Amino acid sequence: MSASALLATTPLHPRQQPGAAASVALWVFMGVATALFSLFAVAYVMRLSANDATAIALPWQLWLSTAWLVAGSVLLQQAAWRAHRGLTSRAAMLAGGACALAFVANQAWAWQALLGARVSFIGNPAGSFFYVLTALHALHVAGGLVAWAWVQRSSDLAAWRVTLCARYWHFLLLVWVALFIVLSVIDPELAARICGSR
Repeated sequence: MSASALLATTPLHPRQQPGAAASVALWVFMGVATALFSLFAVAYVMRLSANDATAIALPWQLWLSTAWLVAGSVLLQQAAWRAHRGLTSRAAMLAGGACALAFVANQAWAWQALLGARVSFIGNPAGSFFYVLTALHALHVAGGLVAWAWVQRSSDLAAWRVTLCARYWHFLLLVWVALFIVLSVIDPELAARICGSR
């Protein structure tokens, strides 16, 4: 048996599988991003425990944002399943990306609603943190859209690329749900109790 025939029939070691290094890198990145968002959430709670913070009414558009992110996550998971079965996944990828763009546009709409309600970036810590947290998340969504465009642009939608894209979108969804809960539930009074100020 020739060396090339032997190499062609020898299975790759798991660490040599296509996308293995990218998968590890994505897990590391998501771990770092989780730490970053967690620290911001803790800072939000600590800052709200001060006496100068007042609760803000979150705009209803955030529920629509959540729906867009859920839809994008579902569509990208469908694309990953299709890619693993050797089926075309480009339509689901395009629809998932469109949902991500709709999410970002919807977040801008939510910001406009808050600005219309006179909740500015300065003054009230609850408003300031709302803008910082949602902008930070939108920045991560924009980064995901760059990766999505790179995967979408490639001639072959390799299953591992589509899977990594879907994994990152699930992460963005989980982070958003956690942020939405923190922003919805934690008010200055609860923050003061958590921090032992009252």
